[in-house]
Amino acid sequence: MKTHKILAVATLLAGLLLMLQSPLMLMAQDQDQEQGQDPPSRVARLNFSDGSVSFQPGGEGDWVQAVPNRPLTTGDNLWADKDSRAELHVGSTAIRIDSETSITFLDLDDHTLQLKLSQGSVIVRLRHLDDGDVVEVDTPNLAFSLQQAGEYRVDVNADGTETDTRVWHGRGEVTGGGATYTVVAGQNARFTGTDQLDHQIEQIPRSDDFDNFAFARDQREDHSESANYISPEVTGYEDLDDHGHWHYVADYGPVWTPTAVAVGWAPYRYGHWVWVEPWGWTWVEDEPWGFAPFHYGRWAFVQSSWCWVPGPVVVRPVYAPALVAFVGGGALVVGGGVGVGWFPLGPREVFVPWYRGSRNYVTNVNVTNTRVNVTQVTNVYNNYTVNKVTNITYVNQHVSNSVTVVSHDTFVNARPVARNIAHVDERQLAAAPVTHEVQAQPVRASVLGAGGPARVKPAAAVVNRQVVATRMPTPPREPFEQRQAKVNVRTETPGQPQPAVRGQNEAARPQAQAPPGRPEAGTGTPRPEASRPVPRPPAPGRAEEAPQPSRSQQQEPRPQEQARGQQQPSRPQEAPAPAERAVPRPSNNAPAHPLVRQAPPVQERPEHQQNEEQKFRQWQQQRPQPAPASRPAPAPRPSERQQPPKDERKK
Repeated sequence: MKTHKILAVATLLAGLLLMLQSPLMLMAQDQDQEQGQDPPSRVARLNFSDGSVSFQPGGEGDWVQAVPNRPLTTGDNLWADKDSRAELHVGSTAIRIDSETSITFLDLDDHTLQLKLSQGSVIVRLRHLDDGDVVEVDTPNLAFSLQQAGEYRVDVNADGTETDTRVWHGRGEVTGGGATYTVVAGQNARFTGTDQLDHQIEQIPRSDDFDNFAFARDQREDHSESANYISPEVTGYEDLDDHGHWHYVADYGPVWTPTAVAVGWAPYRYGHWVWVEPWGWTWVEDEPWGFAPFHYGRWAFVQSSWCWVPGPVVVRPVYAPALVAFVGGGALVVGGGVGVGWFPLGPREVFVPWYRGSRNYVTNVNVTNTRVNVTQVTNVYNNYTVNKVTNITYVNQHVSNSVTVVSHDTFVNARPVARNIAHVDERQLAAAPVTHEVQAQPVRASVLGAGGPARVKPAAAVVNRQVVATRMPTPPREPFEQRQAKVNVRTETPGQPQPAVRGQNEAARPQAQAPPGRPEAGTGTPRPEASRPVPRPPAPGRAEEAPQPSRSQQQEPRPQEQARGQQQPSRPQEAPAPAERAVPRPSNNAPAHPLVRQAPPVQERPEHQQNEEQKFRQWQQQRPQPAPASRPAPAPRPSERQQPPKDERKK
């Protein structure tokens, strides 16, 4: 009898516990789904171009002239025409493309860099690779996975039937034709064919002009002073040394001040706004150094000049489209229409995104870019999004000449801000509310950006050429007009502001018991979330705890890579690692991509292994042997050094 009672009580308690846990489990699942829809923590940056370089935003049909500092992300295309060249960075990873080269970012997120190389030559300098990171170059007949930090080159001929993979330092794996091939340091591996690959191993040829260009750029980055003060994973750090200087400011620590700026210069004024999904409105600075200080850290006005205050040194800081607060909320009148104003956020001020992101994302984009704690982020976030309180004091809002205002037409059409600044009465500006939302909908010019129509572009056969991949990337983006129609966002006619659509005014907000609707990815339009629980601040006993950072955000600066020597006619050989780094391959549950075909399953064939062993031995035998070190003459014995010659002793 007692046993039955005990079982009944245990069953009842288990049921109650399950009922109590169910809402918590649903909330946890809901938060996981939110985090899965967060924007990536990194982008690519075009920081150098020579000649004619063209750019095509993902999903669009038009090609425009590439604009420096324009962020590139998944789906974007780049073309370097004949006798042209370009350099891009994703954090500390450098990507250089040579003449007549077409690349596409198939996937670019926190842990994946997947490039489509349809034709031409690309050199990748991979300075850092975390466990679980995937770096892959996909060509028409193979997929080349980079497995270690090092220097790599991939060449694809004009018709896409041959791919050469070269490894100066590091280790890579080629997959294609139902087989895999390891390419180690010192090898140039040539692959021809499609369904089956013919594989040849050669010695690395003498450096050509493209190699020397990449080596010289690497040496410049290896000696960067800025890497002493910020993480090398801050995209754009490599251009700070040539355009400013570092100095110490009390309460801020090391800060960077630009030199040779225009009179009246202020942050976020000399550039233009573009629409880049999934972040939406994104700032593009004109100056050649203008990337890192506008997407990481904060700005401060110290001793009559502006200085950039970087955040804490973390392994991988989170990129932001622009670290500003907007002014006006539709209340600024410029030339008879609505104006848009903004100012840079100062140190320790919380950035509230105008695009979709989870609470964990909002925390990370702040704590990796300025010194704030979770409580500060929570309070500001809740003031804006839950309590609708916006009377927060911002230090830079009251700095003279810090607020920039332009017309709605200038803002949405990617026009240069500095040449179109609107003059607003100071009383009107002081009375305008500060907001994290932008009262403007994008137009097609917002997506294409400030670059004029491209003078040159690749042939359609090159752009649409399929490549082989070990993982299926994100499906290509739809054209801008189709995306806008699907989310019911009205496309504006340039120069004609229209009323805000769904969520751009207070009446369209969700009810008070639900948290605010975060914008749909890539639309800027909040989505209804009536069933989602309100985000709550940390428990009182844990208010000051730092968030549990991910591996990429741990407060441990990684050691700098050893600089190479000054003379580099060819790269020295590097001994292979004692153990191969295991890179887990992601699952391929993603939808098919029209420009990517899955690499065929690898088939173990004994004859294949025998052929590869023979080729490897031939390559080893052909390698030039290092010259033997000359043996120094033996040192004289102490007795011989102390005694005079025999003839002199006779005297």
